[in-house]
Order: sequence, then C-alpha cells, then structure tokens
Amino acid sequence: MNAPLGTTHDLPIIHLLSSGGFYGAERMLLDHCLATPGQHQVLFLDAPPELIARFREAGVDCLGCAGLGALLGHLRQRRDQRPLINTHNFKGLLFGWIGATLLRLPLVITQHGFTPRSRKQKFYTWLSLQLCRTASVDRVVCVAESIAVLHRQANVRTDKLQVIPNGLPEADDLLPHSGERQRWLAGYVGRLSSEKGPDLFLDALIPLCQQYPQLDAVMLGDGPERESLQTRIDEAGLQARITLPGYQTDMRVWWRQLDALVISSRTEGTPMILLEAMQAGVPVVAFSVGGIPDVLQDRHNGLLAAPTDSTALARQIGALLGDPALAGELIDNAKRTQRDRYDLKVLAERWSQLYIRTAREARA
Repeated sequence: MNAPLGTTHDLPIIHLLSSGGFYGAERMLLDHCLATPGQHQVLFLDAPPELIARFREAGVDCLGCAGLGALLGHLRQRRDQRPLINTHNFKGLLFGWIGATLLRLPLVITQHGFTPRSRKQKFYTWLSLQLCRTASVDRVVCVAESIAVLHRQANVRTDKLQVIPNGLPEADDLLPHSGERQRWLAGYVGRLSSEKGPDLFLDALIPLCQQYPQLDAVMLGDGPERESLQTRIDEAGLQARITLPGYQTDMRVWWRQLDALVISSRTEGTPMILLEAMQAGVPVVAFSVGGIPDVLQDRHNGLLAAPTDSTALARQIGALLGDPALAGELIDNAKRTQRDRYDLKVLAERWSQLYIRTAREARA
C-alpha cells in the first residue's frame, strides 16, 4: 500500500509536450511548473534545443525524449515513484495515454485548444476527444469553457472535466507606456499561421492604415504565411507602416510601444498574450472566439468583434483610435480583471488540489 498523499510538494509530475517554439502553451507550462507545488519534469517529445534550454535556465527539470520507446523506458524507470502524467498537446496526449495505459499511471490531459482546419487536424481533434472518454484518462482540464463544451458534446464524463483558465504571475518589471505620441501602433502577436488569422489582421489593418495616416501596425511572430503577408503589405504600398520584425523573445519593450493588441485568431483557448496585454495596460481588440469572451466584455475591459468579421474588427480598432478616454477605461478594467480572475498564484492552488485528488484516487 502506498503512503497517503497530503500535498503535491513530493508528487512527481511528468509533463509531455511536443513543441516547435515558445508560444502560449509553452509559456503557460513554464509558469505552471514554477508556481504549482510538485516535482515537475517536462519531457519534450520534440523541441528545438533553445526551448529546452529556456526551461532549464528557469530551473525546470526537463529532457528531450526521442520517440515513444524512449518515453516508455523513462516512465518504467520512474514507475515505482508513481508519477502523475500531465499532457499538453495531441502528440503528448497520445504518447501519454499509451504510457499511462501500459504502466497504470494516473493521467491528466490539459486541453489548450483545437485547430481543426485541415483533414489531419480534424482527425487529431476527434481522436483526442475519443481518448479522453477512456478509463486511462483520470482528468481533463480545459483552459476555456468553450473547450469543455466540445468534450461534453463528445460524451466525455462530466466528473472528469474541469475548467482552469491560464493565469499570470505578478509582474514587477513592466515599463510604463511611452506616453503621448503622434503615431498610433496596433500590434499582432503570434505565429503567422492560419489558425491565428494574420490574414484577417491585414484585412482589417490595410484599409485602416489607408484611412488613418497616423496609424501604423506591427506583426510580431514568424510562420508559414510570412511571405504571403509581406506580399500583401508590399502590394498595398504600406511596407513602411506595417512591419514584420519576426519572432520576439521579450515583449516588455513592445508593450511600451503598442496602443492596442489585436487578436484576429480563428480559434483560441485562453490566450496568454491576451492576459499579458491586460496586465501590461495595452487595450485589446479581438474576435469573440474560444475563451476570449470568457475574459473580455465588450466596451468594459476590451473590444470584441464577431468571429472572422474583419470589417467589424476594423470598426472597433477605429473606435479605440479615436477615443483616448475609452482606451483608459478599458485599460483600468482589464488590469482589474486580470488581477482578480487570472492570477497564477490562485489558479496554481486549483491545480494543486486537482493533482492531489487525482493521485489519491489512483493510489486507493
């Protein structure tokens, strides 16, 4: 009989993640490991060396793990410790499900969101939901209520499901906004790929830049659509006013410069970049997709537009551009919302209790 578990401080928790870079899920996982009690270890099923190095430099125990065989070997070595597996994307879910099933280990699935646009992605979404129905999965944690709805519709048991949104640690090093400027800067931050809607961002910003001579835009990130986006900007003659500086490792300087963050995603969970902007005092204009309307109320702490409606998105950006008082009100309310509802310390305690409950049930 295993010793009873009272806290998560001594509980081994193995996170599984396949990743191409440091984006929202990776930021969430890094903060999570640092804030939530437990002996966290991250196994990267595939990841660039600089991402692994970033986790290690922050003090997180992590390893590159090449293939299912290597993962199973690692889990067998630690089997006597009864680690809890926590997975973070489809490949992590699939490999974690196999490992937990074969070795009878407790399994928690974190669902950050789905991007079912291609046939392959739709299959991954379907299979993910089916695996969550099986007995090997003890808990499914969704970062937004909209993701939990998909699981209920797929007949995943309600007692398995829990919604715990992403949160941020307290920030003590944010620089103040650079203040009054003659030009106004709208920003896109994210991977330049279809699910994030960089094309929809340009659908809104190109006509706005043509209408407002004082408006500039910046698209921070990299991805497969970069070349086509640059072509559109060049064809509009706006290459001096809509720029693509590439992937950024530190957003603090950019938060000083942005007058608005524009989230043009086709699908989302609870975006970390949304919470970061709220904390930094940058007003947000966004499509009402995924978990975003769980966080933002239109004209209270942000501005919302119907999903994929770039004309409505442009209208909201234009309203913000012409109304500094509205911007100030949105900033104050957004800071309060983030502090009261999306504080990492509070959410980490919810995760801790979930881990304790799951581990206890597995040891019973």
